[in-house]
Amino acid sequence: MSTLRPLVLLGSATLLLAGCADPSEPTGSSAGASSSSSSAAASTSAVAENATLSAKVPSAVKASGITVASDVSYPPMNFFAAGNKTVTGAEADLDKALGTVLGVKVTIVNVPFDSIIPGLQAGKYQLGISSFTDTAEREKVVGFVTYFNAGTSLLVPAGNPEGLKPEGDSLCGRTVAVAKGSTQALVDLPARAKTCKTPIKVSTFPDGTGVNLAVTSGRADAALGDSPVAAYAAKQSGGKLNVAGDSYGNAPFGIAVPKNSELSGLLKSALDDLKASGGYRQILAKWGLEAGALDDFEINAAS
Repeated sequence: MSTLRPLVLLGSATLLLAGCADPSEPTGSSAGASSSSSSAAASTSAVAENATLSAKVPSAVKASGITVASDVSYPPMNFFAAGNKTVTGAEADLDKALGTVLGVKVTIVNVPFDSIIPGLQAGKYQLGISSFTDTAEREKVVGFVTYFNAGTSLLVPAGNPEGLKPEGDSLCGRTVAVAKGSTQALVDLPARAKTCKTPIKVSTFPDGTGVNLAVTSGRADAALGDSPVAAYAAKQSGGKLNVAGDSYGNAPFGIAVPKNSELSGLLKSALDDLKASGGYRQILAKWGLEAGALDDFEINAAS
């Protein structure tokens, strides 16, 4: 998620923000529903199979398909549609479009954010697409292919009664909600704490829903999360949440892959194909995210 990473079940003030740890199985029922898409089920009209790239996909991947791990709780990137069974969102659309270009079946599984990278290391999933900020620290254990640019935003109660700001020391002495394993939790708040005379009280939640509820219920003074997720949460909160100030720390999100994965180059080429066809912009425009479009896609951009 932004230099920090963070969203909600569709349609209420339970939306939220996040950025990752121990492998675990996807949760069941509505929390763990998966979405499977054949390569023909592209979500945009500009997306089509690239025969040259499809021919380069390893035969084992062709046979098994690609399993994408995602924390399905961060609208508008990934969340459940009504009924809590179908995964939707900008990243879900991108998952399907990449599968179409490569001619591979894609299955999205709901996995807690901090369990995705360990799951990739353990070989449980081929990809992790869940608003991961590509950082040098994460690149020590997985690889990345960048696809979107985002920052971190400060989410506050409507009207910002405490006058909090994303910059400076206004969060010192406050209770700030963040998602477990996010860059906000692991990097941002610890860095801020070094300059605070009164410590920040960090309240950590397993997903975006918990983070947002902490703010709307008054259990937290504010929350830090990825800029597109925070903006969507505020928009969908029924007037209960606002984004304070501007986002900061802009950095690219990356598709997480196991170290030295043979899929890295193919994914970059597939993204280049989507950009050339117009499918990439079409997906972002559908979710109002054009401002985060990248001009170029990179492998391990942080290093």
